[in-house]
Amino acid sequence: MSDAELVLRSTRVITPEGTRAATVTVSAGKITAVLPYDAVIPAGARLEDVGDHVLLPGLVDTHVHVNDPGRTEWEGFWTATRAAAAGGITTLIDMPLNSLPPTTTVDHLRTKQDVARHKAHIDVGFWGGALPDNVKDLRPLHEAGVFGFKSFLSPSGVDEFPHLDQEQLARSLAEIAGFGGLLIVHAEDPHHLAAAPQHGGPKYADFLASRPRDAEDTAIAALVAQARRLDA
Repeated sequence: MSDAELVLRSTRVITPEGTRAATVTVSAGKITAVLPYDAVIPAGARLEDVGDHVLLPGLVDTHVHVNDPGRTEWEGFWTATRAAAAGGITTLIDMPLNSLPPTTTVDHLRTKQDVARHKAHIDVGFWGGALPDNVKDLRPLHEAGVFGFKSFLSPSGVDEFPHLDQEQLARSLAEIAGFGGLLIVHAEDPHHLAAAPQHGGPKYADFLASRPRDAEDTAIAALVAQARRLDA
């Protein structure tokens, strides 16, 4: 514990064994030890005793739409990361769509990283996007540090992030599997959605009717079949 820069003490520390009184040491921004509550504090370390407030590791939110740059009237890194920090989230992974540009090329990724670098209050990572026309960009995005890729099988809601048909899905899935990447999919079949009633309005039952169970079941079955066929 001699290299500890910060020492946190609480009567309620969340550990793998349960909640207990403990002292937590931190060095270079990382937890280095969880010690007994009455452990000796090393000289030079800053002690913060938080009493009976719960002390736990920072949380990671892997599904955040920050929309920055381009649609910051919805959300931006400045506000999103402050809100996250207030709720105990110390890392967020930004979804690739709703920003302008979307995270679908390395240049677009660099644009978003530059924006986040000057606004973020916590750690930020990025998902890349798999689109009909960017298969060639997937490996470079992976090598540039995206955590994985997001795609849609039905309209995403924004024109700059079109969905994949089954042939396009197969190409993207094969490419991503080839370098050991991760693909996550918004799985709803567009034909089922197009045939569903679209009443609009505030009633939750009407919304559910517009997104029928068969749309999800059909899309998931097709996705599983593609993954098995490609051994992805």
